[in-house]
Amino acid sequence: MTTSVFPSISTPAGAIPAAAPSWNRQRGSQMPSHRYADAYSRVEVPLAAEEREWPTHRLERAPLWVPVDLRDGNQALPEPMDPARKRRLFELMAAMGYKEIEVGYPSASQTDYDFVRLIADTGLAPEDVTIVVFTPARRDLIERTVASIRGIANPVVIHMYTATAPVWRETVLGRDAEELTRLILDGGRDVLEFAGDLPNVRFEFSPEVFNLTEPGYALDVCDAMTDLWDARPERPVILNLPATVEIATPNVYADQIEYMHRRLARRESVILSVHPHNDRGTGIACAELAMLAGAQRIEGCLFGNGERTGNVDIATLALNLHAQGVDPMIDFSDIDEIRRTVEYANRAEVPARHPYVGDLVHTAFSGTHQDAIRKGFAEHRARAAAEGRPEGEIAWRVPYLPIDPADIGRSYDAVIRVNSQSGKGGIAYLLEAEYGVELPRRMQIDFSRHVQRHADRTGDEVSAEELWRLFRDAYAAADGAIALVGAESSDVAGAPRTRLDLRIDGETRSSVHDGVGPVEALTAALADRGVGLDVLALHQTSVAAGSDSEALTIIEYRDRAGGGTGWAAASDRSVLSASLAAVMVAANRTAGARVAAA
Repeated sequence: MTTSVFPSISTPAGAIPAAAPSWNRQRGSQMPSHRYADAYSRVEVPLAAEEREWPTHRLERAPLWVPVDLRDGNQALPEPMDPARKRRLFELMAAMGYKEIEVGYPSASQTDYDFVRLIADTGLAPEDVTIVVFTPARRDLIERTVASIRGIANPVVIHMYTATAPVWRETVLGRDAEELTRLILDGGRDVLEFAGDLPNVRFEFSPEVFNLTEPGYALDVCDAMTDLWDARPERPVILNLPATVEIATPNVYADQIEYMHRRLARRESVILSVHPHNDRGTGIACAELAMLAGAQRIEGCLFGNGERTGNVDIATLALNLHAQGVDPMIDFSDIDEIRRTVEYANRAEVPARHPYVGDLVHTAFSGTHQDAIRKGFAEHRARAAAEGRPEGEIAWRVPYLPIDPADIGRSYDAVIRVNSQSGKGGIAYLLEAEYGVELPRRMQIDFSRHVQRHADRTGDEVSAEELWRLFRDAYAAADGAIALVGAESSDVAGAPRTRLDLRIDGETRSSVHDGVGPVEALTAALADRGVGLDVLALHQTSVAAGSDSEALTIIEYRDRAGGGTGWAAASDRSVLSASLAAVMVAANRTAGARVAAA
């Protein structure tokens, strides 16, 4: 009979216990959390549990991505972009394959206005890229916005917004729901007056702070706008539903999006868009669940720049799709160049642990992770060889790496890095990757102890170069009291013969050995001079160093007198010379150990 370590909890299906059970009673904090319960309780969940369909859906295609770095992201920067930075970032996004780009808030600043005019006057935008401009629902600002786009040959979207949530209506705008609806419709009429005759222009409306707006009111306003703008399949209206300030869990936002998706009056003539922010750190989750709930278009910033904690990170979202086998329809094959450009434009660094793009996101320091990754790479390469196909075409299943770093232009150089938390697998991987040296498994265990002591002592990360130095110090260096001053191999009557000249304590003696190989001959000669050792295993590999390559011989040996075992290594252009040199390292260490013991 098996007994659970958790006591049974009697709660309704899917509910969370109101009080902590005995095994989870924690001391209360002194934080005034109760102050926020009222705001959270005002968020309406518009679907009953049996109504919602989004939990059964899967993400199978990319949405229409709309980077808003040049407007929303730009207004959140301590130093807004100058024209040169804006242009470089715009050209990057166009080159990556974004087909709709929000380029500015032309009524808010002369810089934004001038950048929109630059697009109009120079044809900067590829012809298949839609230009989006942003405006509040105010007549004079709408007029200036339309003036900025005149002459643009590309498709254009005029994006009009007004905050609709109760606190914003009452505190910021000083209007009740009916008055605000009239203001929004007046703005929509102004858009039609100034731009309704432009055949390349479509319209977008955002009920800002949608996620804190009464669902019924948001639906009524959106239906009124699609009716006013005569949304049709051939000229659809974009309805953008922002989670402007995150205050509830992502599943609530998904319910709100599905509510709109299933009830909009002209759904077939609407492109349903979302614009999540990241106040709770769940902007990505909100966007992914919103797509499951019916969203077709996502506004956000590359790497998530934006007001407060930022807009949703559309690069991470796209690469999440890639990691699930869905084409993101955007080119991330040079992620480091994308990052450099965004950092140049924003004058802000991307954190080292930022998903996909951070310097350390594909790096393992932990020994268990390193061992799994090393084995995963080996298995991946073996499958590619067995199938006779390039490694880049083989299904990816390397532990701890959700995608192949090569997909986004990353090398494998920094996948495994060694510090005091690392183990034998990571050490072996680095030596093999940087020097082509394959360590026997038992030697990996032995060498990891040397590296661990060094890392504990210094507290520093251990580079591949430092590992190679530690390896040579641990296994290839020894006091040269015993020297092999001459070695000659020949064949006599079909049998091997080896002549050896050994110098011990200043005295050189020669010996000839028939019928055995050079390594066996050397151990026999050493035994005759009082240094008895057995070679238990001999492993040969190579050391790659640029265009040169040396043979590396690694031996496991046993001291015949003391019974202890050890490892020794030596390298040379000649495989035979490397093997004999490794035996001599072992002999000197064996002799030295005996002297120390005496």
